[in-house]
Amino acid sequence: MTEVKKPGKQGGLNAEIQSRIGHQLRAMYDEVVRQGVPDRFADLIRKLDTPADANLAANKDGRD
Repeated sequence: MTEVKKPGKQGGLNAEIQSRIGHQLRAMYDEVVRQGVPDRFADLIRKLDTPADANLAANKDGRD
């Protein structure tokens, strides 16, 4: 069965609605950015950025 499309206005959002959505998304994004990175994630990122040889040495010394 084929779907018959009616002529006329097609779907979509008008400029005012798009603008409101954009403002709300920016406000939400700004709030998330202000929260910063939790310490546990920052520690994990530092560990991942450390060269593998340094990680092995740290583990042998009992550090983590």
